[in-house]
Amino acid sequence: MSARNFLTTGRKIVAIGRNFSEHAKELGNAVPKSPFFFLKPTSSYLANGGAVEIPTGCEVHHEVELAVVIGKDGRDYRPSEAMDYVAGYALAIDMTARNLQNEAKTKGLPWSASKGFDTFTPISEFIPKESIPDPSNVDLWLKVNDAFRQNGNTKDMIFRYVYINIYVPLFSLPIFGCCFYSIPMLLSYVSSIMKLETGDVLLTGTPSGVGPIRPGDVITAGLKPVTSPSDIMNVKYSVTARNGLFKA
Repeated sequence: MSARNFLTTGRKIVAIGRNFSEHAKELGNAVPKSPFFFLKPTSSYLANGGAVEIPTGCEVHHEVELAVVIGKDGRDYRPSEAMDYVAGYALAIDMTARNLQNEAKTKGLPWSASKGFDTFTPISEFIPKESIPDPSNVDLWLKVNDAFRQNGNTKDMIFRYVYINIYVPLFSLPIFGCCFYSIPMLLSYVSSIMKLETGDVLLTGTPSGVGPIRPGDVITAGLKPVTSPSDIMNVKYSVTARNGLFKA
């Protein structure tokens, strides 16, 4: 199984919640002190160029994110080992039926319905790992009808790093420190709970600026490592009404 084919072979989508403080604040949520995540079905994937479907009665919001694609099976790995399990990346949009999510949160219920509709994880083609040498410093943007909605950078993640001092026992003095940036830390945390498998995807959180989309809209988004002169990935999606049995 190749991670490049994650769109058809991946088994799960692990989505980190509230990993950008300004996004948490714009929705009136508390800024978390430790990571938390939820799961999305892989049936929600939508390939580049597709149409996002709006279920009847749903207020659907866009959330642009850097996605991490897992390259080999593993669990219980340390942050220092985590990047060995990464095959590459993708540009993703986590769609959320906000009214359903708010209702579920009020009742203390899971968010699965609000995140799990078909077409609710638009995602780009595979981006090789070497194309993003520093995933902790990547520009992300999203437009609706050619107007900017989101424009952020992964350096603004809440869970950006932990700094560990290594001490000399005799003198209790630090001799050097070690930084683990957000993605290794998050991968290690998730792998301590569940095995991450080849083709699985980790959504790393969204910057502020989330907002509604409606049938007839056109969504475009891009991703650019700060070392690159231009975007290395762009996506485009139309938005349409879903003709189905569900009604909110």
